Amino acid sequence: MIEPHAPAPPGSPPDWASPARLPVQPDTGRFLVLSCVFVCAACGLVYELELVALASYLIGDSVTQASVVLSVMVFAMGIGSLAAKRLRWRAAVGFGAIETILALVGGCSAMALYAVFAWTGDWGGLWGPRWLLVAFSLVIGLLIGAEVPLLMELIQRIRRQDAGGAVADLFAADYVGALVGGLAFPFLLLPLLGQLTGALITGAVNALAGATLVLGLFRRDLSRRARRLLLIANLTVLGLLAAAAVLVDDFERAARHAVYGNDVRVALQTGIQEVVLTGGTHGRPLELFLDGRLRVSGHDELRYHEALVHPAMNGPHARVLILGGGDGLAARQVLRHTGVQSVDIVELDPAVVRLARHDPALSKLNGRVYDDPRVRVTTDDAFRRLRTMPPSSYDVVISDLPDPGITASTKLYSQEFYGLARRALAPGGRLVVHAGPCADRPRVFWTVEATLRAAGLHTAPYRVGGREAGFAAGPDRSAGASSAPRDWGFVLASADRTPRLGLDPHEPRLRTLTQPGLTADAEAVRATRIAGLPASTLVHPRY
Repeated sequence: MIEPHAPAPPGSPPDWASPARLPVQPDTGRFLVLSCVFVCAACGLVYELELVALASYLIGDSVTQASVVLSVMVFAMGIGSLAAKRLRWRAAVGFGAIETILALVGGCSAMALYAVFAWTGDWGGLWGPRWLLVAFSLVIGLLIGAEVPLLMELIQRIRRQDAGGAVADLFAADYVGALVGGLAFPFLLLPLLGQLTGALITGAVNALAGATLVLGLFRRDLSRRARRLLLIANLTVLGLLAAAAVLVDDFERAARHAVYGNDVRVALQTGIQEVVLTGGTHGRPLELFLDGRLRVSGHDELRYHEALVHPAMNGPHARVLILGGGDGLAARQVLRHTGVQSVDIVELDPAVVRLARHDPALSKLNGRVYDDPRVRVTTDDAFRRLRTMPPSSYDVVISDLPDPGITASTKLYSQEFYGLARRALAPGGRLVVHAGPCADRPRVFWTVEATLRAAGLHTAPYRVGGREAGFAAGPDRSAGASSAPRDWGFVLASADRTPRLGLDPHEPRLRTLTQPGLTADAEAVRATRIAGLPASTLVHPRY
């Protein structure tokens, strides 16, 4: 027979504030709670970084995506902390339920975002990646914020101590865990497991940590029914995460085919980016995607590379530097000119160079330029390479880099970068820059031109027309975009004088570029000029 509880004396603490009945010594219990804080903090930061990384890849503009994720999460954490005050009377079961939900939501968030991106192609709709990113950031932030008050209550139940000391111990474990999670994501989870599997394993660790603490250390605080429900919920979550991990390779293949079509031949996740090759066999045009953006299309890459290279080669061109262009296609055009003695390529990702060397379709398209002894490739960041380069090293510098609207490449379109390129030019040398589509983004194009002038260079802007709207091509088109750029914009520049925009009449005959067409397009692009734009710098990017 259970004896009824006597009424508590006035002023005594409520039942939930009394010391916990632990299966271990209080010091051991306190250590276990702080260890759980450490693990949960590490998992929470991995969820944040995973959302930022995936959003930057799927949506672009990493600064905006990081700002959205972090600000929404911090706001939600505050709301979650306030909401958790209502759970203090059942801190153990509340914490166990929160960790179970967090493990499921955080662990599956990457797959959900990638699935929506792959199968809907909807960038801004209600259920598109942009709004789903906000929803995941909000929910995960709410759950992470609710952890701290409940853990504070649990650690105080083990052994009462002053509030300042308890907060210091809790936050110390939390911050060290965040450090470990922040380092584990880029150096361990991402390169070894990838974004999807890494998130799933993080969710499993999160669920195990929460369930072990509650069902092991605080099981006497839970009713038999609560223990059973919590155990079933955690086993279900772990089963779902394990099933997703087993199927993740099939999921990635299906999603990749949804994004790129059914003709994917090569798919690599390098330490820098995702590299995908499609087509190139049985008469199908080759396409090279970097981080979901089409960089090479066999349909019209010739139009782009002839316009990029040949106006800059009109003049002395014995020594040529190509920044980017690891696919070898710009170098192919350079080597068509007589008198070229050396071509130095600076490419950030060695995987792109390996594909350009060894992939049959891509090496055929670039004319096997890497077999030419005049071509030398350096795997390095273009900015860093220019800083260490002797002055007056090259007659021609070709900047074949990602679009200036992509956040990661803004430093390669800065005044400081162009100042370094100017220093590398020999007297009479020319620099040519791919500056993005002029018709679609004139402000970006003319900001590039203004930045070149601010670096002390004289400029000659020009453009070439892209293919008709609706054709899925262009060096900066994202996978799933609906139409090609209407044009590609370039800026030819020189330190000595305004360069003459022309083609060398004694050099190779071109298939897509003519002198009359180049002159007409240059006049057309000048009509779109936006005057008075400030230069873009490292500390104040304008793109």
